[in-house]
Amino acid sequence: MKFFLRVGFIAMMSLAGASLVGAAAVDDLLAQYRTQSGGTFNTEEGKAAWNRLIPDSKTGEERSCAGCHGSDLRRTGKHLQTGKPIDPMAPSVNAKRLTDPKFVEKWFKRNCQWTLGRECSPKEKGMFLTFIQNQ
Repeated sequence: MKFFLRVGFIAMMSLAGASLVGAAAVDDLLAQYRTQSGGTFNTEEGKAAWNRLIPDSKTGEERSCAGCHGSDLRRTGKHLQTGKPIDPMAPSVNAKRLTDPKFVEKWFKRNCQWTLGRECSPKEKGMFLTFIQNQ
């Protein structure tokens, strides 16, 4: 019995540690985006941007972040083009999300290009990150 309690405690502490690392990574990125954009961010702005439909310049088809990741970031998404499942974005259910600043930047570069047809501005990154962080 003590073994299972120890294993449970270790697992719980690992998740708590990942959450703290993720929170620190997000705070650092948000500070950087605030400096670059000269503004602040809020969850509602991020939610609106997340759900905004943007026509693809080549096909005219409308895309949005929610198109692949969904509006409820606690659930599994599905890539529109490939059909591959996408793990939940919400850090509240996926402790691995938002823990690596380099991966977050890579994710923004790839997904902003695919969805918006360009890189995201620091303001957009801050809005999206604030929205995701609060899910």
